[in-house]
Amino acid sequence: MTTTIREIAANGMTFRCREAGPEGGEPVMLLHGFPETSHMWCELLPRLAAAGYRCLAPDQRGYSPGARPEGRENYRTELLAEDAVALADAAGFGRFQLIGHDWGAGVGWRVVMSYPERIASWSALSIPHPASYGRALREDPAQQEKSQYITFFQEPGVAEAAMSANSFEMLRGIWTASPAEEVAEYMDVFTKPGALTAALNWYRGSFGLNPEQAANSEAKVATPTLVVWGNKDQAVGRSTTLTTANYMTGYYKFVELDAGHWLIQESFENVASEVMGHLKAFPVG
Repeated sequence: MTTTIREIAANGMTFRCREAGPEGGEPVMLLHGFPETSHMWCELLPRLAAAGYRCLAPDQRGYSPGARPEGRENYRTELLAEDAVALADAAGFGRFQLIGHDWGAGVGWRVVMSYPERIASWSALSIPHPASYGRALREDPAQQEKSQYITFFQEPGVAEAAMSANSFEMLRGIWTASPAEEVAEYMDVFTKPGALTAALNWYRGSFGLNPEQAANSEAKVATPTLVVWGNKDQAVGRSTTLTTANYMTGYYKFVELDAGHWLIQESFENVASEVMGHLKAFPVG
C-alpha cells in the first residue's frame, strides 16, 4: 500500500506526517528517535498497512519545519507526549496502538504513563522503562560510560559545531545502517537552519544525565508492553533492561535480538514479526 505525506495541525503547530493503511483500519502511531525522522518506518508502514492498520508516523517536534520552537524549555518530554496525543486527536484516533524507537520510545513511555486510557498496546524499541534506565545510570559504571554522549549533546553550540563539521561527517557516521535514500532525507532535515539544535534540545530539555530525575518516572504500567532490545546496542546496555519488569503490572514481553541500536535497519524481519504479533494480540477493540 502507498505511504503518503501530509501536514497535520496539532498542539498549536504543524507536523509533517507519513500515513498508510485503510481509513477504517485499527490506528497505530509510530514515533521516531534521534537522529532520524518518520522515514525510519518506511519499510514497516506498508507491512502494517497491508495487515489492515491505519498508521500515522509524524516528524516530531523539532524535526517538522512547522513544529520547531526555539528554546530548550520547549522540548520537555511531557510536551512531546502532548504532541503525540494531540496528533492522535487530529487524526481521529481514539484509543490506538503505539510504537516508538530511541527518543520516540522515551516519549512513548511518557504517553503510556500520562494517558494510559488512550493506548491499547505499547511497543518500545531499544529503550526500557525510564526508571529501569535511571537505576542503571545510578548504579552501573558501564552504563554511565555509554551515556556520556548525552553530556556532549547538551553543550549548546559545541555539539552543533562538531556534528555539522566536514559536511556533517559525524552524523553521516551514525547512519551507516540506513539506505542512501534514508540518509538523504535525514540530511535534508538536519541541514535546515535550526533543525539540528531543535533535535538536540530533546536532550537539553529533559533529564539528560541526572539519574535522580530519570528515576522519578517510576509510574507502574498496566498497558500491554513489548520491549525489543539489541544486545550490541552501543548506547543502552543490558543493565537498563533488568528491572523494567518491576514497573509492569500488565502483560510484558522482553525480546533480546542480536543487533545494535538501529533495530529497524539491522534486524527488520525480527522486529516486524514481534511488533505485528503484539499488535494482533492486543487490538484496540
